[in-house]
Amino acid sequence: MNSDSDLQIAGDILEVPHLLQPPREHPATVAEFAGLARSLAADRSQWAPLVRYDATTRWYHRLRTGPGYEVWLLSWVPGQGSGLHDHGDSSGILTVLEGTLTERTPRGTRVLDAGAQRVFAPGYAHDVVNDSLDGAVSLHVYHPGLTRMPMHSPQCSAAAAPRDAGAGAVPAG
Repeated sequence: MNSDSDLQIAGDILEVPHLLQPPREHPATVAEFAGLARSLAADRSQWAPLVRYDATTRWYHRLRTGPGYEVWLLSWVPGQGSGLHDHGDSSGILTVLEGTLTERTPRGTRVLDAGAQRVFAPGYAHDVVNDSLDGAVSLHVYHPGLTRMPMHSPQCSAAAAPRDAGAGAVPAG
């Protein structure tokens, strides 16, 4: 018998589970962060009771934090918008939970209905607005957690230098 058989090298095939990585408690990849957002979106009991609408300013609530990330819940009454901004060094995932939001970037405009999800890298500039006649709710995942939200002049291009909103920024979109 050959001493280098597959069974001797790999071990008993029924013992494969010992080779598998344990599931992660917190997301670590873009796909896992997008999955976290989809999972939270699907479980209305985790977010719907928390939603509030404020006619004077956009309402926001930090829903969850983990090592190097945070999840925010935002509501938008008709006409409310974020202003053109980026997210500093953070990547993000925007998921529309209810209603419709419009995303404007220097490259164009996109209408985001409930269920739509946008993934963006650090430095991605956009303006998110509720152009509809009904309220909207969105979920935002930032990695690392949001510490800066530089605002941009509406006339500036994506290459222009932004104004910095400072540390401890409120999520805009």
